[in-house]
Amino acid sequence: MACAAFPTLTLSLLRPRGLEGGQATRASPWPLLAGLDSRNQPTDLSEVSSRRNFDRKSWSRRAIRAEFPPEEREPMVPPYNVLITGSTKGIGYALAKEFLRAGDNVLICSRSDERVESAVQNLKEEYGEQHVWGTVCDVRVGKDVKELVAFAREKMKYVDIWINNAGSNAYSYKPLAETSDEDLMEVVTTNTLGLMICCREAINLMLSQPRGGHIFNIDGAGSDGRPTPRFAAYGATKRSVVHLTKSLQMQDVKNVLVHNLSPGMVTTDLLMSGATTKQAKFFINILAEPPEVVAEYLVRSVRSVPTSGNQKPTYIRFLTGLKAYSQIFSRIAFGARRNRHLIED
Repeated sequence: MACAAFPTLTLSLLRPRGLEGGQATRASPWPLLAGLDSRNQPTDLSEVSSRRNFDRKSWSRRAIRAEFPPEEREPMVPPYNVLITGSTKGIGYALAKEFLRAGDNVLICSRSDERVESAVQNLKEEYGEQHVWGTVCDVRVGKDVKELVAFAREKMKYVDIWINNAGSNAYSYKPLAETSDEDLMEVVTTNTLGLMICCREAINLMLSQPRGGHIFNIDGAGSDGRPTPRFAAYGATKRSVVHLTKSLQMQDVKNVLVHNLSPGMVTTDLLMSGATTKQAKFFINILAEPPEVVAEYLVRSVRSVPTSGNQKPTYIRFLTGLKAYSQIFSRIAFGARRNRHLIED
């Protein structure tokens, strides 16, 4: 789940930070939890490799795009089988609903048996008994994730799209020096260890599938390296999400692609629990969107990846830098979005 930092607004925040190769460098308002692609489209990592002067041939050899021979690889066509961790509420639940609305089959999970049962019941009532399943899984526990994979095989036979959404900031917004051991362990084991375990098991599952698969890791505040002083541990773990994804993209894993997914600011319980300051309310009103709005864009973008047959890793962002700057300007110039979600002081 995504969680955003709330910076002091300065004029420097409102202008691009420089030029590179004749193009504007992505200006991340990461305290704004922005996605950085000014075109509001999935970012092809081959562009990143080009800007960093990587040799394209070397990139293609090292990246995760190694394929089965054509005669061994099954085509991936909709409806897709989708597994989403941390998906009984918030953006995870909204993603599940949107995939189901698109006609896909969805497996949801969370730590809470009660939430899983309730969510599955609601989704089955709306989308049918044969398209949704749910199970309890603590992503921090390897045994649980292995059982999740076994459950997915039993119910869906294979998984086309695996979305690692499970995350936590322990609902804690305070300096690191005041953070308890319990909260630190909750954040680090869920966001870092849990993600690694899920990626490992998802890759192993998809390696056994002739059709391969796609893994999407959800980022959050701090993923671009900008500070998150009110939740330092959370920001550090989200920075590791991007690093882990890049490392997996450089491994020679046949027919399995690993991507990043950035929802931006979403009005979930996790985000709203931190809306205790004037700055927080200001940026939530300007930049945050309901889960349903974000999910509609993300699911459409995620489904386009296997549909197109693209064999390159992507970084899909809902809140781009251009969109963030535009909305901030509209607020400052015209008072737009004031008190949209929260009453500001």
